[in-house]
Amino acid sequence: MRFHGMARRILIAPAFGLALAVAIAACSSGTSSSSSSSAPASSPAASSPAATSSAPSGGSAATVAAIKTNWEAFFNASTPTSKRVELLQNGSKYAAEIQAMSGGLASTASAKVDSVTVTSPTQATVKYDILISGATALPGQTGVAVYEDGTWKVGDASFCALLALANNGKAPSVCSSAG
Repeated sequence: MRFHGMARRILIAPAFGLALAVAIAACSSGTSSSSSSSAPASSPAASSPAATSSAPSGGSAATVAAIKTNWEAFFNASTPTSKRVELLQNGSKYAAEIQAMSGGLASTASAKVDSVTVTSPTQATVKYDILISGATALPGQTGVAVYEDGTWKVGDASFCALLALANNGKAPSVCSSAG
């Protein structure tokens, strides 16, 4: 029994570290300006032709690739804040929270998409892991991608769920109307 308790603490510690980092970032009142509006050439969202699509098409490979590319780009700290705002449903509403995520431990966080299931022409379920410095910290997360303004985006409800997880179940007030 003692081993299980120790193993559980070892597994929960990285997740708690991420949650703490996101909570601190989300609650900070930093006033740094957002980065340039163009993504760097090495950004998956900038270099992939599937990052946006003219129309969603079922569960096509291009649609799944666009969702995966955009989801991972949103959670990649090297993606400029302005691009991250574009990759989040109702992103401009969450610009301050996205900007706040760019510092501290959250700056080493990323996401790895495990699977995408397109559920309608405008929605998909995304199974993903949150990584810290390349190591899995929050495995087996489930979120929703939405097709908005010609782009597959991270659903704001998924973003708010992570913010709530990071803040002991309480999301910032901006999340009160998240879809």
